[in-house]
Amino acid sequence: MTEAIPGAKRSRRDFIKTAAATAVAVPTVVPASALGRGGTPAPSERIALGAIGVNGMGRANLKACASEPDVVVVGICDVAASRRDPVVEGFKATARGYNDYRELLARSDVDAVIIATPPHWHALIAIDACKAGKDIYLQKPMTLYPDETLAVRNAVNKHRRISQVGTQIHATENYRRVVEWIRSGKLGPISVVRTFNVMNQGPEGIGYAPKEDPPPGVDWDMWCGPAPKCPFNRLLFADAYYHSSFFRYSGGWTPGMAPHIVDLPVWALDLGVPTLTSCTGGRYVIKGDGDAPDTQEVIWRYPGVTMTWAMSCCNSFAFDFGRGTPARRLGIYFHGLNGTLIADYGRCEIVPEGELLKDSEAPPKSIPPSPGHEREWLDCIKSRQEPSCSVNYHWKVDLPLTLANVAYTVGRDVRFDPRTEKIVGDREAARAARPVYRAPWKFPEEYLRKP
Repeated sequence: MTEAIPGAKRSRRDFIKTAAATAVAVPTVVPASALGRGGTPAPSERIALGAIGVNGMGRANLKACASEPDVVVVGICDVAASRRDPVVEGFKATARGYNDYRELLARSDVDAVIIATPPHWHALIAIDACKAGKDIYLQKPMTLYPDETLAVRNAVNKHRRISQVGTQIHATENYRRVVEWIRSGKLGPISVVRTFNVMNQGPEGIGYAPKEDPPPGVDWDMWCGPAPKCPFNRLLFADAYYHSSFFRYSGGWTPGMAPHIVDLPVWALDLGVPTLTSCTGGRYVIKGDGDAPDTQEVIWRYPGVTMTWAMSCCNSFAFDFGRGTPARRLGIYFHGLNGTLIADYGRCEIVPEGELLKDSEAPPKSIPPSPGHEREWLDCIKSRQEPSCSVNYHWKVDLPLTLANVAYTVGRDVRFDPRTEKIVGDREAARAARPVYRAPWKFPEEYLRKP
């Protein structure tokens, strides 16, 4: 009973005391899960919400949820007091602050949590939240390793949690129009989808951080958590843009941006999971702090279609999507027998293959508009229906990206069996599919078994 909490000099007994005291210190909030039959929240009651990680998108997701009249914010967790305390102050009538996410999850009056930590924490916190009976809004990338992908999905299903992954572009009207075009069949069979995200960070990349101690109020050991412990680096600590240059903590720019982009072909073509993944690249040009590749090219083989991904941090030429002055650019090409659809977040352009495209009129609108990515999640917490980007959908977006980084790590093609959900014929790649967490954190292997 005296197991130490990583990142905190206190005993397990102290942790239990703190968690118990929390229930007294915070104004009483009746959890929504206690108000409906069979665990279904009553529609008229408020959802008791916590947030884990409130830098950048975590604050944005929290703001979107907190603006809804059926939400009450009861807990804010962040390992940096400078980020945590101002947010707690904004909800001081109802919320309490935490350094350790487990103290927030230990509260029985919390219905749901937003998880917007750096990516190396996503899988473990998501699984712990599901075990604690909390519904989750999980920022992308969902995970960093294939075994984490499967474990998070299995945890959501075992504990019957409502989940939404933070690919908010999925909620846009333009993505709906693209899906309608592809599913109309007018473009004919789609044999190839090309996706990309490019930028030019310049020769020094994100630059160099000085050697220094963590600022006061930053629990750096807890920030590193299950990932390797490294000296404090203000760039790694800064935000998602900067930590995408550090491979072990973010997986690089492929999981950093591809979830928004690969999401569209996975949705439109109802792709399953790839059977073969090829990835090449390296850190060829960019200097500065970090070790993530500045160039990656990926090929995924699916039944009847090939999808590719190109990522560059050292050239921002983007074909039909722009050139010249360096900028971040992205795009998607659906190549069909009768024509090509060119898309990004706001673009849906049809390029006919001559007279093969018989009907160039846009198909009728058939996909209803989104109420908003966060609002949809809140509605589904009450109805217990699956949101559009639930983990049960998004694992098919996440798994290709985690498999790509395995292929990049081992330097060869990786084969995946959709039936057994395992990498086949390559023991090294299978080992690379599972993270080795820094002690005392442990990868929850029990969640690799389907419920």
